[in-house]
Amino acid sequence: MATPTKVLMLHGHSQNASIFSKRLGALRKSMGKGIEMVFVDGPIVLLPVDFDGTASLAALGASEANTTSSDPSTTPRAWWKSNPERTIAHGLEESILLLKDILQRDRYDGVFGFSQGAAMAALLAALLERPHSYPPFLIDGEAPHPPFKFCVAVSGFKAPGSLSAETFGTSYSTPTLHVLGRTDVIVVEERSKGLLDLSQNKRLEEHDGGHFVPSKAKWREFFRNYLADPLGVIPSPEPRTVLQPAPGD
Repeated sequence: MATPTKVLMLHGHSQNASIFSKRLGALRKSMGKGIEMVFVDGPIVLLPVDFDGTASLAALGASEANTTSSDPSTTPRAWWKSNPERTIAHGLEESILLLKDILQRDRYDGVFGFSQGAAMAALLAALLERPHSYPPFLIDGEAPHPPFKFCVAVSGFKAPGSLSAETFGTSYSTPTLHVLGRTDVIVVEERSKGLLDLSQNKRLEEHDGGHFVPSKAKWREFFRNYLADPLGVIPSPEPRTVLQPAPGD
């Protein structure tokens, strides 16, 4: 029996592994036995003060989160905290070391992230290509895991800060599927472009919605086919209609 494709799943800012897994319930169920999704928690617990003046939990895709609950399944988490100018990623090093431990324990074919998790997924893919750019990531002088076969970044952007800049350099080459919402007001097109421009081996797909992972039937089929064969010829889930010229034009 073939070994399932194993995918590391990274949640968005204010979500956690449990919330992200539930939100992708229909997508998870459509994967069948051939694809295993492994959801992990970001290490940074967010407090009420972290949401002053920021987007609502609902807008971030984390309406289930509760900053005052003791239930770990509703605790909002992150991979880093940004300053207001979005030039610094506080706690990013902690997240990288956590993911290093996860990668050391198991093997993953690829990584799938949403929003801040998408930024983290692309950074992790680039770091596995250039592990020596951040020595604390190394184990006995080597990367903890081989480079990923693919990366999926939904509503992604480039992580801020010098560690990110040094890791990406001018580009990274892991095959990356970028999925953007045409009406996304949380991660706008300009922010997404920063990551797209770094992606040397990219595929871009857009959906008509906002800040979420699209999960209609055609998208579930597309994601399943892509995760099973990221280099295959897979039709777009939302092919754009090309208007034909009228007779006599």
